[in-house]
Amino acid sequence: QVQLVESGGGLVQPGGSLRLSCVASGFTFSSYAMNWYRQAPGKERELVAAISSTGDNSIYADSVKGRFTISRDNAKSTAYLQMNSLKSEDTAVYYCDVAHIGRGQGTQVTVSS
Repeated sequence: QVQLVESGGGLVQPGGSLRLSCVASGFTFSSYAMNWYRQAPGKERELVAAISSTGDNSIYADSVKGRFTISRDNAKSTAYLQMNSLKSEDTAVYYCDVAHIGRGQGTQVTVSS
């Protein structure tokens, strides 16, 4: 069955970095674009970044451009989200998502001093 499992979240100080991972199984990972979403308490879900199936193209929310980098390793069926210069407003649950396939359970990212 389809599984998307995120890891790498945690508590980090403002200005710090985290790297999220999303390990996929149960479908042909290399055929699908991958998305990272986030949702903070009381806020709507936000698309943070997306990457094409080959990894050649990516897009970012304006709020994270220049700070976050999405990547993927199709040989490992894994997508990544490198998050640098983290801000308190980046605090949220982060999900990896594949359109029409599924979404992971999420990993909590908390940016606080």
